[in-house]
Amino acid sequence: MARIYTLVNQKGGVGKTTTAINLGAYLAEAGQRVLIVDMDPQANATSSLGVDKNQVAGGTYDLLLALSPVMPLVLYNDRLRISLLPASPALAGAEVELVNELARESRLQRALETVAERFDYILIDCPPSLGLLTINGLVAARDGVIIPVQTEYLALEGLGMLLQTLGRVQRSLFPQLEVRGVVLTMYDGRTNLSADVVAEVNRYFPDKVFRTIIPRSVRLAEAPSYGLPISAYAPKSPGALAYRALAQELLQADGKGGE
Repeated sequence: MARIYTLVNQKGGVGKTTTAINLGAYLAEAGQRVLIVDMDPQANATSSLGVDKNQVAGGTYDLLLALSPVMPLVLYNDRLRISLLPASPALAGAEVELVNELARESRLQRALETVAERFDYILIDCPPSLGLLTINGLVAARDGVIIPVQTEYLALEGLGMLLQTLGRVQRSLFPQLEVRGVVLTMYDGRTNLSADVVAEVNRYFPDKVFRTIIPRSVRLAEAPSYGLPISAYAPKSPGALAYRALAQELLQADGKGGE
């Protein structure tokens, strides 16, 4: 049965998609069956795995509108040994089209439950907003949410709002929702600010912050333009080593081995 984690942060540019793709890639490299679910109309996770979002024949839009079951929509990357449920710009219309539908907040949850036995990890990449698409991602997060937090001051300001949203979803839709962990990203060891943010996030989320910290990296920023995760683009770079360590940390915490 798959572990289902949703990566969420309403602030953009914090490394959410980067974390989904690269964490997934290293979990796959470790022998796990991984499905990345792209719930963002910008389709950055889709593009980051080398798929043209404008050529997607079917994806999360079709899934949410009940136009297709899951597996016919899944694309498999044989080189990376990773599966992708892609997104396209059409997904932006799903929030409007689902307004009058019953149980619209749990469309993704119900769909993923039908394929949970096929995967070891399902990672859901949500848009940087708190609309219906993200709500679907949160309700589907059976094993918790992973929150990437950029180690800059402004990143802290949105955490309160995010926690309020998680609380509302927990109270009204999914009582089991919890924070699985916080990933600190874009860390710059040359600045006191990064160290201060690390300390503040640890106070905010005691015992919930992953030990592995992702450094600021040019290679991590370049990799999506080649349609590759960092594991395939620059496997010896500091960013690659960090995401590999993060995957091992998660595997160990989940009791699935790891080094």
